[in-house]
Amino acid sequence: MALVLGDGGQGIAFIVAFGVVMEIVAAFCSSPQTTEINIGKRAKTLMKWVHMGQAVSVVLIIIAAAIDRKHRLAILAGGAAAMVTVEGMYLHAKEAGLANQGAETEEY
Repeated sequence: MALVLGDGGQGIAFIVAFGVVMEIVAAFCSSPQTTEINIGKRAKTLMKWVHMGQAVSVVLIIIAAAIDRKHRLAILAGGAAAMVTVEGMYLHAKEAGLANQGAETEEY
């Protein structure tokens, strides 16, 4: 399939793909790694913020699935897969950080 300039769908697909790559790289490189390193100071609020993000994600995924009925199943499956992945990443970061506490990067 050729990229057709002027086709609104192509622009949306491009920006979504760009945004997804940015989010995945940010999620894998920054937050869980920082959480693992600094869990001693972040353990109390860590999962609260992860779950707040998950709640916002649920709302956005439901809205997207309602708007785009043709792709509803893929949207719901992709959203669920991402939520399970993120939950697992943060649970692992928390457990690994508590089990192997080393030098933290934050000072208070």
